[in-house]
Amino acid sequence: MFKVFVTRAIPEEGLELLRKYCEVEVSPYDRMLTKEELLEKIKDKDAVITQLTDRVDKEFFEAAKNVKIVANYAVGFDNIDLEEATKRGVYITNTPDVLTNATAELAWALLFAAARRVVEADKFMRAGKFQGWAPMLFLGKGVTGKTLGVIGAGRIGQAFAKMAKGFEMKILYNARTPKPEFEKETGAKYVDLDTLLKESDFVSIHLPLTPETRHLIGERELKLMKNSAILINTGRGPVVDEKALVKALKEKWIYAAGLDVYEREPEFEKELAELDNVVMLPHIGSATEEARRDMSVLVAQNIIDVIEGRVPRTLVNKDILNKR
Repeated sequence: MFKVFVTRAIPEEGLELLRKYCEVEVSPYDRMLTKEELLEKIKDKDAVITQLTDRVDKEFFEAAKNVKIVANYAVGFDNIDLEEATKRGVYITNTPDVLTNATAELAWALLFAAARRVVEADKFMRAGKFQGWAPMLFLGKGVTGKTLGVIGAGRIGQAFAKMAKGFEMKILYNARTPKPEFEKETGAKYVDLDTLLKESDFVSIHLPLTPETRHLIGERELKLMKNSAILINTGRGPVVDEKALVKALKEKWIYAAGLDVYEREPEFEKELAELDNVVMLPHIGSATEEARRDMSVLVAQNIIDVIEGRVPRTLVNKDILNKR
């Protein structure tokens, strides 16, 4: 029987679907497995459901000699050596689409929380400091009619921008190529990165991590932004130079930041936690019941596709098809 290992518990809907076809083993630990634990568990498996925290590299594939598919429980896949997987004939899949709205919504939650100083005000209330309404208490930044800069116009970036229509915002975006349909639907304008940073009141990052995007936003780029601007990152942590961001927030180059991802997760620059002008979340962009359920079903469907002799529906390493 086809053997599947799941490196961390996921919603039951996907697991129930898999159990009709496979022998499924789920890690009993609610934590990231050590490398030794992971390599031991995958030795006799035909498929592995991995998380972004699992390193899928040459050593992984040498241990998992029977593996036919690695189904990543995430839309990103920078934890996987695609070249090595393709060379070995292993399918790699991800979970696009099903978490698009959840992540876009969370980016808006961060934007509003940072703009209206929601976390600061909540702490103030809980500390018993509220003495009544005051005209200058927790003044923040308005959103309606402002300029929104979107870096990365994939599924999530576009969904995020579309949600801005209700706020009558001017939308600027930067991507590898212009998106005419997106522009037609939202009125968005394609600009170079420097222009976006200089003109936007809010800058939201929706990029995957690649060699080209690592530290795309560093000291130079942060200094281009308005000192009234707010930076949001729900894409990948290393896109932003975190040390430079700390400096920008401390020295007021920008007004605030909202972060769901970090450069060296789960670690982050400790000074971030000491600053009032940053909202920090523990990588929960896709953490809605609906999105996580649909992600579990999609990883299961990809594995079932392979069992039944089909190309998995969200194949990432499409070059593998040339080898078959």
